[in-house]
Amino acid sequence: MSGSRVMRAIRVSECGAPSVLSLCSQVPVPQPGLRQVLIRVQACGVNPVETYIRAGTYSRKPTLPYTPGTDVAGVVETAGEGVVGFKAGDRVFTTATESGAYAEFTVAADDCVHKLPDALDFTQGAAIGIPYFTAYRALIHKAHSKAGETVLIHGASGGVGVAACQLSRALGLRVLGTAGTPEGMKLVLNNGAHMAFNHREQGYTDKIMEATDGRGVDVIVEMLSNVNLSKDLQMLAYGGRVTVVGSRGPIEINPRDTMANESSIMGVALFFATPEEKKESAAFLYAGMEAGWLSPVVGSQYPLDKAAQAHHDIIESPGAAGKIVLTM
Repeated sequence: MSGSRVMRAIRVSECGAPSVLSLCSQVPVPQPGLRQVLIRVQACGVNPVETYIRAGTYSRKPTLPYTPGTDVAGVVETAGEGVVGFKAGDRVFTTATESGAYAEFTVAADDCVHKLPDALDFTQGAAIGIPYFTAYRALIHKAHSKAGETVLIHGASGGVGVAACQLSRALGLRVLGTAGTPEGMKLVLNNGAHMAFNHREQGYTDKIMEATDGRGVDVIVEMLSNVNLSKDLQMLAYGGRVTVVGSRGPIEINPRDTMANESSIMGVALFFATPEEKKESAAFLYAGMEAGWLSPVVGSQYPLDKAAQAHHDIIESPGAAGKIVLTM
């Protein structure tokens, strides 16, 4: 039985720098409980929020020690009592786990587990969970985006950014994306954006306004609010909405900028999605997988023992290029 088996897993015993991510080789393999699934992990996604949790700067703090991560892709090892939708051998991906993702095995609640189509490999499967469900939540549940509107995706070459580009194009939006490198801009254009802009260039916001004939954009999906939010508010059309997906600190804004266009700023946290919202998101994303437009772009891949390097690079890299994943 799995109770006597051990596995390799990343463990965090104290908050701090990436170096606190410690590879342990004698971690007991968890056992699935009621309506839980044990998954043999093939790959797992690395998300910026995991670096904030590790550093101790995030609002939700896990009980130490813990194994980070939520997005895995792998194969069902065993299904716990009451699980009807999955069986041993099924290829799956998750949007959350009970025991942590940076490990050779993980336990997840069955309503957070989804079948992985054969057309997608495990690294792509590890790039679906947080990025695509977050992008859908930002665009639909929060911004209520409608076909024909213009969306600006800030940081469009990262995991959530690529997802937002593909989703926005499928939803019938006019898609503008920003990236920090020429490679990132090319990636953005190849994944649904109609136009791409380099957010490191002086005056790039003027170019975005020109692209809208001075009208502004209807929706902004914002990955780095502490840098961009003030400028975002000045680029919105009347009734425009900024969805805050990521921020690494505070920023000063002028509230009058929201009054000028009766615009709004809203936070996005997948953690608060209701079961109904999760089902709706999954149904739409499945349609995308079947149709072929949902195609995760995998960037840098690291073995499990290089998790600290992955945490460093996701924050310090000059420009994102797809989803960072750990492989087993």
